[in-house]
Amino acid sequence: MASSSSGNSIPAPEAVQVLVSSLADDFPIVREASAATLKDIASLNLLLVLDCCCSTGALGGAAVCFKLDNSCVLIDSILWNPLLVLDCCSTVSRGGRRRFGNMAGLFQVMSVAIRALDKDDVDPQYMAKLAKIAAAEIISTKELNADWQRAASSVLVALGLHLPDLLCSSLHVSKVYLQEFLPILGSVKDIHRPVFANAFKSWCQACWQYGVDYPLTTAIDGDVMSFLNSAFELLLRVWATSRDLKVRISTVEALGQMVGLVTRTQLKSALPRLVPTILELYKKDQDVAFVATCSLHNLLNASLLSESGPPLLDFETYNEVQHCFLTVGQVYPEDLFAFLLYKCRLKEEPLTFGALSVLKHLLPRLSEAWHAKRPLLVEAVKNLLDESNLAVRKALSELIVVMASHCYLVGSPGELFVEYLVRNCAMTDSDRTDIESSKEYIRPTSSYNPFLHRKSEVKIGGVCPTELRDICEKGLLLITVTIPEMEHVLWPFLMKMIVPRIYTGAIATVCRCISELCRHKHAQSDTILSDCKARNDIPNPEDLFARLVVLLHNPLAREQLVTQILTVLSHLASLFPKNIILFWQDEIPKMKAYVSDPEDLKQDPSYQETWDDMIINVDSAMLNIWSKFDDGPRFSVRATYKVFICGQQFVAESLDVIQDVDWVISLGNSFAKQYELYSSDDEHSALLHRCLGILLQKVHDRSYVRAKIDWMYMQANIALPVNRLGLAKAIGLVAASHLDTVLDKLKDILDNVGDSLFKRILSIFSDRAKMEESDDVHAALALMYGYAAKYAPSTVIEARIDALVGTNMLSRLLNVRHPTAKQAVITAIDLLGQAVIGAAESGTSFPLKRRDMLLDYILTLMGRDDEDGFSESNLELLHTQCLALSACTTLVSVEPKLTTETRNLVLKATLGFFGLPNDPPDVINGLIHNLITLLCAILVTSGEDGRSRAEQLLHILRQIDPYVSSSVEYQRKRGERIMAYLPRCADTNPEVRKTSAQILDLFFSISLSLPRSANSSSGLDIESCYGALSALEDVIAILRSDASLDPSEVFNRIVSSVCILFTKNELVSALHVCSTAICDKIRQSAEGSIQAVTEFITKRGRELNEADISRTTQSLLSAAVHVTEKYLRQETLNAISSLAENTSSRTVFDEVLTAAERDIATKDVSRLRGGWPIQEAFHAFSQHAVLSYSFLEHVISILNQTPIFQGDYGKGENSSNSGESHVEDNMLNAAVTALTAVFRGGGKVGKRAVEQKYGSVLATLVLHLGTCHRLSSSGQQEPLRALLVAFNAFCECVGDLEMGKILARDREQSEEDAWIGLIGDLALCISIKRPKEIRLSRDTKCIIILLSQGIQVPMICLILCKSLDRPTRHLREAAAAVLSEFVRFSDSFGSLLEQMVEGLCRHVSDDSPTVRRLCLRGLVQMPPVHVLQYTTQILSVIVALLDDPDESVQLTAVSCLLTVLASASTVAVEPILLNLSVRLRNLQICMNTKIRANAFAAFGALSSYGFGPQRDSFLEQVHVAFPRLVLHLHDDDPGVRRACRNAFKCIAPLLEVDGMVALANSHRFSSDHRGDYEDFLRDIARLFTQRMSSRVDTYMASIIQEEIFAI
Repeated sequence: MASSSSGNSIPAPEAVQVLVSSLADDFPIVREASAATLKDIASLNLLLVLDCCCSTGALGGAAVCFKLDNSCVLIDSILWNPLLVLDCCSTVSRGGRRRFGNMAGLFQVMSVAIRALDKDDVDPQYMAKLAKIAAAEIISTKELNADWQRAASSVLVALGLHLPDLLCSSLHVSKVYLQEFLPILGSVKDIHRPVFANAFKSWCQACWQYGVDYPLTTAIDGDVMSFLNSAFELLLRVWATSRDLKVRISTVEALGQMVGLVTRTQLKSALPRLVPTILELYKKDQDVAFVATCSLHNLLNASLLSESGPPLLDFETYNEVQHCFLTVGQVYPEDLFAFLLYKCRLKEEPLTFGALSVLKHLLPRLSEAWHAKRPLLVEAVKNLLDESNLAVRKALSELIVVMASHCYLVGSPGELFVEYLVRNCAMTDSDRTDIESSKEYIRPTSSYNPFLHRKSEVKIGGVCPTELRDICEKGLLLITVTIPEMEHVLWPFLMKMIVPRIYTGAIATVCRCISELCRHKHAQSDTILSDCKARNDIPNPEDLFARLVVLLHNPLAREQLVTQILTVLSHLASLFPKNIILFWQDEIPKMKAYVSDPEDLKQDPSYQETWDDMIINVDSAMLNIWSKFDDGPRFSVRATYKVFICGQQFVAESLDVIQDVDWVISLGNSFAKQYELYSSDDEHSALLHRCLGILLQKVHDRSYVRAKIDWMYMQANIALPVNRLGLAKAIGLVAASHLDTVLDKLKDILDNVGDSLFKRILSIFSDRAKMEESDDVHAALALMYGYAAKYAPSTVIEARIDALVGTNMLSRLLNVRHPTAKQAVITAIDLLGQAVIGAAESGTSFPLKRRDMLLDYILTLMGRDDEDGFSESNLELLHTQCLALSACTTLVSVEPKLTTETRNLVLKATLGFFGLPNDPPDVINGLIHNLITLLCAILVTSGEDGRSRAEQLLHILRQIDPYVSSSVEYQRKRGERIMAYLPRCADTNPEVRKTSAQILDLFFSISLSLPRSANSSSGLDIESCYGALSALEDVIAILRSDASLDPSEVFNRIVSSVCILFTKNELVSALHVCSTAICDKIRQSAEGSIQAVTEFITKRGRELNEADISRTTQSLLSAAVHVTEKYLRQETLNAISSLAENTSSRTVFDEVLTAAERDIATKDVSRLRGGWPIQEAFHAFSQHAVLSYSFLEHVISILNQTPIFQGDYGKGENSSNSGESHVEDNMLNAAVTALTAVFRGGGKVGKRAVEQKYGSVLATLVLHLGTCHRLSSSGQQEPLRALLVAFNAFCECVGDLEMGKILARDREQSEEDAWIGLIGDLALCISIKRPKEIRLSRDTKCIIILLSQGIQVPMICLILCKSLDRPTRHLREAAAAVLSEFVRFSDSFGSLLEQMVEGLCRHVSDDSPTVRRLCLRGLVQMPPVHVLQYTTQILSVIVALLDDPDESVQLTAVSCLLTVLASASTVAVEPILLNLSVRLRNLQICMNTKIRANAFAAFGALSSYGFGPQRDSFLEQVHVAFPRLVLHLHDDDPGVRRACRNAFKCIAPLLEVDGMVALANSHRFSSDHRGDYEDFLRDIARLFTQRMSSRVDTYMASIIQEEIFAI
């Protein structure tokens, strides 16, 4: 203030301005002094300071003023008295920018003051006044200043904090103005675009601020959303690609605010373009990178954290985000590395997951920059190994694999990481409940708002244990196979992973990795051995063998566990005694072959038992094999062959080959100590018992054997049936060499259960748990006794069995009550009988003493016993009875012969099972089967000759008679054995034939004597039935008197009688079970069964309904599959053909195709041994004189009705689910396979049918060729291969070699246009070779002849016209492709041509661009005479398609226009002349050079029609287009230049300007040199100026507009 007294004082406003400017001085002392002085002045005259700060001259100081913190004088003044500041600002702002230049600074002051207001100081009216000032400044000016726009927007945002309703009203006002922007946005220049972009950004910010307290839907309605989407698309596609950096920055900033407001569909489609656009700005300076980062942050929030749907971030966008980190890492590698490690150390799951994902991506790319950071990264990863979140574990596992590829895994840390991968490989879905947060999803708690900077959380859950396991398995295998440096870490460390229990689930992967490592060391067997011995922590060979052998248990385990274990055993053979190597080289491949086909293995229901026996000892395996031969066709012959070739006992023979007692003893110790690795309810534990048992069988040290038996029994959980059975089999194996030791042990156990029966009875009242425990012990003892007898040497078991049965020791085991204990005792008795049978087969035959007593025991145990509190469930009881019947069969089969009394006792106790209800059917069926087997055993052992057995059979049949005549249907069905006895009437044994005929006579006699209701008579003629029965009895009488009669004649008479005697239900039942009869072991009986079935179908097939036909077809197909003899199979297929001929052929065909579909889905039908029976059925149909035509027609109808795949509907149809699509694909394959069989195996009959149906067959093949190509492009190659095979077979069948060459040339081409061209070539070939096939024959006499023969004239074109209406897109495309070629040869089509033209015109609006293009091309490819006839329709189509959104359609349209204009009449063109001109002008600026060239050429062609009434209007169009034509005379593309020159020459005469034509013929006009073109431009400009001065302004405006567009 001292200076005020001097004579040179500075005026007050100027002084204040100097002080404000000094706020931006470079020296801090000057800035601080200026701020202090201004603070003092502001206390006296705030208005003066404010005016100076906001004036134009002090803009820099004002900006600094707001950037300073404590030194800012205005901030202090505003906070001290905000109302006063607002009054000053309101006063200063009057007059707007005309009076006050720096409105930006003024608005910044106002926004700070408004935010500083207290609630009590907020006056709504005054705030509305301020809002009006700010809004007016935003929407009422055309000046370019982004600073004041931002400042005015900040005022509105500040107002919204206090009065949201006021902001809403301002938003609606702004909304009106913003909607007015849309029509002019397209013409906004680059210099204006930042203004509009900032306006959009500010408006979006206001919307987000409003959305904090109110729903955004109240401010953004449907119209505004539509406007936003359009503006968003314009900014993204046009403005964001501008060459002006300022435009790009402001556009990206605006887009960053708009991403949360546009629709999710719009945002998702914009992501691939928007992310690279934002990332491009990172190449600029830091300020620009900051803007890009803010926009990218908002984009990620809108894509990932929106509550309106799932995350939109796809793989491509994910890669772009990773590129962001890569860009940063390339500049700041150390800072980024420290940042990522810090996030990992926080152990916050979302941050850790993200950091690990980025590290995985960057590690290969920044390996050199991060080389010195290896120890830090290894340590950080080690600290994360205890993470439980599955998503983090997945990311960590992937990072470990990447680290391994860059040699990070060395030494002990490397082994630690490998162990981590193995541990994750061992996970199963059952582990999900043991992992915390396995289903945790961290969800955002509020709606997305880019201005409320809160902590964002990412959803990283949803990773299941299976997914993590798959990642780790692939990673572990990858580092093993592809990274040689990892061998030093993995070998032999992976050997440690085999034995521990926690790694059990990973054994398959570990074994595969070890095999890969050993494969590199196969020539260094000493190295393998020395490497393992060099480390003390590697399991010894005995432990490895014990562990791996037990894990062989499940042949169907995932990841081919058994194959991997066998492979690794063969590789590690050098670790074991040397003698074993050669044995394993021979046996391991056989065992691997047995498990190579899981589907084939599953066909044998007892595959698990067979496999376990193969592992342990071959004897049991062979017994299982031979027992399967009695099951007929149900057992897989291939499986039998596989087991037979294995031929050795793996564990047993391995122990024999070793011949090292000490090693065997050590192996036994390893088996013994590995019980802790398996739970007692695990079947592996049962197998471990057996492995130890077979080992003890080879040891001669009795004390060792006894100790291990004691240990085995102590480790067993006999309360579990599985473990109990494994223990019993193990004891049996030991008994083979140490029978006395085993019996002593069993006796000790039996003695310790209870000293007397009295104590057991008392236990019922004292402790029920002890009683159950006693039952478990008795059950285990019974099974151990049984298996000891089964495996013991046959030469010594007679005395032991006699002692066991004769001393009533066995009776002590019968006092059991629990159902499973009963089943165990019954099984034990069965095993005793099997031991006697086995001894007899080996030459040591002896009778089983007290056999009848044992039968009585069984019959007692299988009865229901609800005493003592044990109530058996019905299912358990049925299972007990089923086992009892099997045991009775065994005991009946041993010596001595069954007495009559015992037989009657057994029949009385068992025949009642025929009356059991049929629930559950699988259990009941097994029980009935066992009962029938028992009855057959009784028959076999009842006498020495056929007569005594026949009497026994009649006795049993009399016992069954009540069930045959029962009123209960299922009882009659069980007693009805007609189809079982009918084949026996053709048996080779005359006694069997006679007895079987008597049985049939007895059956029908009983049946006719039963009363029949009106509903069940089935229309039978009683008189005919009795006549047939009489004829049957005559046959029996003849057989009794003369056995030399021709068996075939006798059988024919029997079948004829039976066919008449059958009721409808009996006929259906007989046909349903005919497969068993056809598969009879006696060839003559099988032939007779087929003959009988064929006669039943021929004579009474009309009585069958659709369900009966279906089931009969299934039964015959089953027989055809299981019959091995070629002649019988062919006869069976003939029976199926007879069924189709005499009943509903459609039903039979459907069943055969369904069977083919099932086989294709589950088998490799090309490799079935003996051929594929279903294909032979197809051949039989196609060779049948009656069925060939109908079968071909049916297959074609199936192909035409089956949708090929999902997602191919172009008219809005809903696609089916994935399961249905899979089934439809299989049905399609079956139909195509059937069609191929007709072409190749139909012979002359089939070829004649194909020729008659040539048109429909060809149309079907061509249509599906397109759809299969579509499947091929999506990765499904098999349908296309199958269809091409069928198509080639069709060509061979009809003798069209040329068409076959076309198919071979374009085989399996999957490009989009390749298959269209292929179909076109095929259509052209057909049109040339078979022109009559593509149209209706004009020979009426020929038509009458063909129709009289029942054959329809093939009309491919009509079929294809109808196919244009199909819902499947690619069927329509294929039809259009063929029709577009066929129409070339339409000279004689007549009315058919009209239908084709109508169909083609109708589908030019199809959803498919290909259909639209092909339909138009077809219309133009008609013969010229027809093109003239339909010119009007064609031109109307062309006009519509010139505006098509697809460029290929536009190109076709303008090309076709050129063709049509070459011959079109003036009358057709004149009405649409102007319409064509406008559309061609639009196409002349297309970026596609072909479209551009054709558009100019077509415009020139139109000049020939520019006369008459439309001349002036057309001439005006010429003048509008003429400047563009001149500019493109020197186009970059030669084709466009040529088209423009030709068009110029055509148009020049219309202009009627002297010298124009001469100019068009000059050298300069035709030259391609730039200089000549410039001279031409000068000449034509001079000509325009002299001759057409009135048009110069119009031409100049057009040229400027063209230049702007080009830029």
